[in-house]
Amino acid sequence: MKITNVRVIDVPLGKLERPFWNSIVTTTSRGGALVRVETDEGIVGTAPARGGSRGMIEGAIRAKLLEEDPLRTGYLWDKMYMGGSRKPVAKGDYIVAMSAVDNALWDLKGKALAQPVWRLLGGTRTKVRAYAAGGYYAQDKGLGELAEELSTYVSQGYTAVKMKVGWPGAGLKEDAKRVEAARNAVGPDIDLMVDANNAWDASTAIRFARMIEEYDPYWFEEPVPADDLNGARRIVDAVDVPVASGENEYCRWGFRDLIDAGAVEIVQADPNTCGGISEWMRIAAYASAHHLPMAPHGNAAVGSACVAAVENGLITENYLTAFQDELFAPVDYRDGYIHLPGTAGLGIEWNEELIDARGK
Repeated sequence: MKITNVRVIDVPLGKLERPFWNSIVTTTSRGGALVRVETDEGIVGTAPARGGSRGMIEGAIRAKLLEEDPLRTGYLWDKMYMGGSRKPVAKGDYIVAMSAVDNALWDLKGKALAQPVWRLLGGTRTKVRAYAAGGYYAQDKGLGELAEELSTYVSQGYTAVKMKVGWPGAGLKEDAKRVEAARNAVGPDIDLMVDANNAWDASTAIRFARMIEEYDPYWFEEPVPADDLNGARRIVDAVDVPVASGENEYCRWGFRDLIDAGAVEIVQADPNTCGGISEWMRIAAYASAHHLPMAPHGNAAVGSACVAAVENGLITENYLTAFQDELFAPVDYRDGYIHLPGTAGLGIEWNEELIDARGK
């Protein structure tokens, strides 16, 4: 089998009626992108991609993969990573682009071997715990609406929910009130995560963590910028709330530095951006050697396959905000868990009719 094409399809789905935001980014539109790896045997691997990756994927990456055997995922990862010379690329958009291609190659491999990816990776379990990711800011969204939103997730069976903090328009005191309202809404037995999306410096983050400790947060996510390892270590040492981070880190070497600095307690490598499933597994092995759990950020289908594959897989994220909900079918979520698919590949059910109609 040989690779004959690698292409990206962007699928815009229009503007949101009500934009929402975290501490740094406002989402105003709906849609997504996917990458497809095609072969001479008609088997196609597909995976989510990030908008803006087309140039790199259909340029340098495709040139490296044409006529190659798609089942040699390790070899192809190294070939993509070397960036066309003996000087490898380390971080950023190129790694994000090759992550999507690596995941599509795993989808293709699963289809070629008639096996789900989670089983090919190791398959330590058939279901993984999931948390509902929400609690964003929005225009005129008060404490009551936030509480109602998170309560709805609990009524759907989620035993863990995540909310946003850190938006400058709120301030520490208002964010602390939001966390209090969230805890009162979901009750004492639900794990409540708070995510600052790199909003603060270490001193501010420590102050805020102490303000909300009484509400028993399950973790404090990305309190400082991803490049502030010393600041993150200060927070780890100063507060009792576990620090989770890694969604903005890349490849095993970046995670080596993050872990060796003692700057993280829950590792959130995103298989859609950190280097793909292949690299996520290497990162998980390094984390396991340091007795650290993995809780991947990002797409639930890809994340659950990864968590199911390793003994230190803790939980995976499931976005419930409606910005991609028409592009693919939801994962099989029941009673707090994502149940892994029995279908070959990643098991993502793409809306092919929509892709044909709106893809470009």
